[in-house]
Amino acid sequence: QVQLVEPGGGLVQAGDSLRLSCAASGRTFSSYGMGWFRQAPGKEREFVARIRWSDGTTTYADSVKGRFTISRDNAKNTVYLLMNSLKPEDTAVYYCAASSGGSYYMERSYDSWGPGTQVTVSS
Repeated sequence: QVQLVEPGGGLVQAGDSLRLSCAASGRTFSSYGMGWFRQAPGKEREFVARIRWSDGTTTYADSVKGRFTISRDNAKNTVYLLMNSLKPEDTAVYYCAASSGGSYYMERSYDSWGPGTQVTVSS
């Protein structure tokens, strides 16, 4: 089992930047990659971005492409999500998750989830 902790959320204004982090502990060697998902009020949780531990391959949802950057620090077992040019529609609870493989955009491919961190973007 992988334990995940996600500090870094908060309240920002539209156009601001914010960086989320996700520290992994436990059986991190069993993890194939990491992903970020988000859930806005009244909506289903959706894929945001993912990164593979081995080679750093990244993939983004169309809604955040060009604005968000996912990165990793293998030595610290930590994944980051840098969010630039934030919009009110980015307001959501953001979750990081650890995957042991499978389709990166599907929740069922992720075995461990963090508790989530609130990001609120005011207009």
